[in-house]
Amino acid sequence: MSKKKKFYVEKNETIDQCLERMKKEGYVPVRRMEQPVFKEEVVNGEKKYIPVGREIVFEGMLLT
Repeated sequence: MSKKKKFYVEKNETIDQCLERMKKEGYVPVRRMEQPVFKEEVVNGEKKYIPVGREIVFEGMLLT
């Protein structure tokens, strides 16, 4: 079994709920990462990337 696992904060879920889910599976957070989410739109024949949100990911380490 892997000692590290990534946990994504799902839609309609708070960060606290995600951390609680990690705790129930026996993991403790060691790293938090945020990544922007973009939407591609064509405006006047040009592709533009518009930020529409962010994705929060926690890296957890298994407690032994």
